[in-house]
Amino acid sequence: MVSMKEIAKRCNVSVATVSKALNGYTDIGESTRRLVMSTASEAGYLPNSSARALKTKRTFNLGVIFVDQGMSGLTHEYFNHVLDSFKKRAEAQGYDITFACTRIADKQMSYYEHCRYRGVDGVVMACVDFDSAEIRELVQSSLPIVTIDHVFDGHISIVSNNVQGMEALVSYICECGHRRIAYIHGENTSPTKARLAGYYRTLQRYGISAVEAYVQEGSYRNPELAEELTAKLLNMKEPPTCIMYSDDYAAMGGINEIRMRGMKIPEDISVAGYDGIDFVRIMEPRLTTLCQDTDRIGKLAADRLIDLIEHPKTALVDKYMVDGTLFKGGSVKKLRQIHIA
Repeated sequence: MVSMKEIAKRCNVSVATVSKALNGYTDIGESTRRLVMSTASEAGYLPNSSARALKTKRTFNLGVIFVDQGMSGLTHEYFNHVLDSFKKRAEAQGYDITFACTRIADKQMSYYEHCRYRGVDGVVMACVDFDSAEIRELVQSSLPIVTIDHVFDGHISIVSNNVQGMEALVSYICECGHRRIAYIHGENTSPTKARLAGYYRTLQRYGISAVEAYVQEGSYRNPELAEELTAKLLNMKEPPTCIMYSDDYAAMGGINEIRMRGMKIPEDISVAGYDGIDFVRIMEPRLTTLCQDTDRIGKLAADRLIDLIEHPKTALVDKYMVDGTLFKGGSVKKLRQIHIA
């Protein structure tokens, strides 16, 4: 492995000068800095992470906390894309990723203890129980924190614009002529509350009275429960003409129930999902859904966390909203065209 001493020898400068060039100090000449940087690059120099941490007081390591209720881990169809985008963006800026957990070998520890143990510079959190004592402990610590799809006062949050997304989706369904629109939503979380607000607001805007029996509480990524609730809706005396689901994965359960009854989509019943996972674009018919911008969410989370770490005095602590886009697909039947001014 090439050392700074060898780079100094090749450039005919001191080791101190090499160190200053590699660590971004400005009290050396620009031509010298360029010489050192190009020589280090050509030689394949990699700094020792421990030595760099001692000098910069940073480990260039970001913690990630991600624990969804379905225990799907990195196979989660939505968050795996968010975290992949986050990882690529962080790595491009010289940071490593560590997944924080509450157990190392046989030792139990809190998320905060694990983050301190690994010496992470900051943490991004997604799809966790934000009300848990362990998450609260971490949020109240001095570590830089960025949350995804949840807002804590005094912390940066990256939030998918769920109100905008739901309004776009429900508006499209209304404009296709549907008035009996059911919604099987997820658990009582911040995204669920925002989507419900978007659902009710849009129905009101189109002059449609909400039928509370059409609104059923399900669970995210739970096709079995979605299947049961779909059966309940279809068994009603006046069933809905369109059923919306908490997410695309849950929609698969509803579609199974519909097809087991010998019904066709969208001829006999229309359906819509949420998220825009890859599978919906190749199924038949393609699922009408709201595609969340997972790439932008991940990149923005990485950018804002690194900015908070590197520029704590000037980083803007705010809620950053990311809009989604409607994918019309072919699972919503056009009964008649309805528009509002």
